[in-house]
Amino acid sequence: MMNIEWIKQSVKNQCYRYSRHADQERQNDNLTLNEIAQAILSGRIIEKYEDTGRGASCLVAGFTDNGIPVHTVCGCMGNTLVIITVYIPTPPKFKNPFERGN
Repeated sequence: MMNIEWIKQSVKNQCYRYSRHADQERQNDNLTLNEIAQAILSGRIIEKYEDTGRGASCLVAGFTDNGIPVHTVCGCMGNTLVIITVYIPTPPKFKNPFERGN
């Protein structure tokens, strides 16, 4: 179920929810809900994470319509997409939006 097509369709259908953490991080980076949706819809999965007790998740890298890079960690609760966290990737953790740093 956790593939980019399902994630994008969930966003298009507005069938998703934000964790409190994701909403706080979104606000910390001054990102709007619409910008997060834009980044997911333009994005691709760059990392997949095993189920560590809360279910499997993945990291989606995409861009807003204004070219801002955004990382979104996505999981699922039942049949609903959950946005676990969002942030703007920056060095040194990331060399670029698609590649981790040292």
